[in-house]
Amino acid sequence: MLTYNSTTFQPAFFILTGLRELAGARLWLSPLLSLMYFITFLGNCTLLYLVKIDHSLQEPQYLFLSMLAGADLGLSVSTLYSVFLVYILGINEITFDGCLTQLFFIHTFSSMGSGILLSMAFDHFVAISHPLHYTTILTHTRIAKMGMATFLRGVFLMTPLPILLKRLPFCKGQTLSYSYCLHPNVMKLACGRVKINIFYGLVLVLCSFGLDSVLIGLSYVLILRAVLGIASKEGRLKALNTCISHIFIVLIYYMPHLSITLMHRIPHQSSPLTHAVLGNLYLFMPPLVNPVVYSLKTKQIRTAIQKTFKAWKKGIGT
Repeated sequence: MLTYNSTTFQPAFFILTGLRELAGARLWLSPLLSLMYFITFLGNCTLLYLVKIDHSLQEPQYLFLSMLAGADLGLSVSTLYSVFLVYILGINEITFDGCLTQLFFIHTFSSMGSGILLSMAFDHFVAISHPLHYTTILTHTRIAKMGMATFLRGVFLMTPLPILLKRLPFCKGQTLSYSYCLHPNVMKLACGRVKINIFYGLVLVLCSFGLDSVLIGLSYVLILRAVLGIASKEGRLKALNTCISHIFIVLIYYMPHLSITLMHRIPHQSSPLTHAVLGNLYLFMPPLVNPVVYSLKTKQIRTAIQKTFKAWKKGIGT
């Protein structure tokens, strides 16, 4: 039975489904997700710590990487509460206001991550096209301003989401497709004048993720043109090699997000399980994979990890 606020017809809570279609999902997903969260927090906190204490990592590319780690941590914290309720405690309810708060932070940190990936693409372009002016173009002050602009853009764009949802009555049930709240998923349960929500959701996609992906693509066109201008084959391969990690992370980040966006906006038949799996990949994989990929691929980070581990081991020995 639905429980509504008597004046606004808002449900007292939403029901989170997660991967309910999989038999016994909670038995194996709870330890798996706990491990994923542990690796995510450990990996991203380690990156932040290394960039802070190691002066060799206080260069533009690593400063942008630390910003990405911060956004990933924020995204993981945003999903942790409801995922813990669903898969650890077996509680599938989240309050209406709690759901709106969660979706605001999820979409804000997702937008921040997208903006930081764009900044990292610009960093690669400057490093390859203007290596002699790299540090003069990307000063610490300019990097800080880019990070602040990305943060403010996310907050500014996502603030209207819970406000627009708050004004709507809900009459299409209480069941959400995921173990957390997303704007398109919640909006589908609303009635009344939802055209504003649909229009603003489209504006968000175009002005943040859509624009960022186009500019990232343009950056790599310019990077490829610059690489082709390098005389030696070894130089071209070395320049391209610096972009591999970023390209991989961009694909991991945007492909599930694009799939989720299309599934919510293009009418077609798809199982609830497909929705849930893609939704989990969209939010859980990038924060988990980012520090692992960059730690394995970047020599400077591996060296910093080894130095820190040796110093820690020496401190314990004494």
